[in-house]
Amino acid sequence: MDRKLLDILACPASKQPLDLLNPAELAAINAAIGNGGLPRNDGSQQVEPLKEGLITRDHKTLYRIDDGIPVLLVDESMATALIADFPR
Repeated sequence: MDRKLLDILACPASKQPLDLLNPAELAAINAAIGNGGLPRNDGSQQVEPLKEGLITRDHKTLYRIDDGIPVLLVDESMATALIADFPR
C-alpha cells in the first residue's frame, strides 16, 4: 500500500490513524479465520484469509484490504478482542 495513502487514512469510527498489519498480526487473524471464520461487526463471517489489512493504533479494530483497496466500512471491520492469540 502506498505510504502517502496510509498516512491520510483513519478509522471511520474512532478517527484513529491506521497502520498496516504486521506479519504476526496477519498470521493470528488468518488462524482465527481458518478456525471457522472471524465475525465482522455486521454479524457476517470473514471466511477468506487476508493478504493484508489495516489496524487502528490501539490495536482493537481491523479492516481488510481487498486487491489493494482498503475496505473502511465500520460494519465490515473486525474486533481483535475476538482473536485469542492476537499479539498486542
